[in-house]
Amino acid sequence: MLALRDITCVRNGRRIFAGASCSVAPGQLLRVQGANGAGKTSLLRVICGLLAPTQGEALWGGQNIASLREEFGRQLIYLGHAAALKDDLSPLENLLTAHALGGQALMPAQARQALGLAGLRGHEDTLVRRLSQGQRRRSALARLVHGHHAPLWVLDEPFTALDAAAATWLANLIRTRVQAGGMVVLTSHQDVDIPGVSQVVLAL
Repeated sequence: MLALRDITCVRNGRRIFAGASCSVAPGQLLRVQGANGAGKTSLLRVICGLLAPTQGEALWGGQNIASLREEFGRQLIYLGHAAALKDDLSPLENLLTAHALGGQALMPAQARQALGLAGLRGHEDTLVRRLSQGQRRRSALARLVHGHHAPLWVLDEPFTALDAAAATWLANLIRTRVQAGGMVVLTSHQDVDIPGVSQVVLAL
């Protein structure tokens, strides 16, 4: 269970949001919505333990996320708004490195399969700097294909820069994870309609 209790975030002396509270159970998706500057990314960083809230707490299994550190990190996949890829590495190298840093071994054949499913067949060994924005986004999202080990996915604007086919692929990936008992937290400027998925909406 993920629980947010009365979270307030103040940055540079300005209160971004206050009183954010909700709970997410296994098999549910939490969609965080709000205008630009409402603090959606800041809230995701609080959930991941990367930012301390000014007030309130984020709990994982009843424990404060800030106290769990590496233990919580092994149960989490966080994909920020930026693709967070190394430009001088290929999608294949980036994916293998991301899994290794997350403590999950991935065979090169598995990584190539994931990149192919993400729509990057033929570009697995191309330097990321040569990819389009949409291809970069798909390269980052390929980590989710073998992300079933992580009970919590936190995704910041994951549908940005995706064409219709890639958006459908990602929606199916999220649905499969949630229906298998995982939890997904995401932000999106548009409504996210994923049939068969129980959604909790938190407005900032």
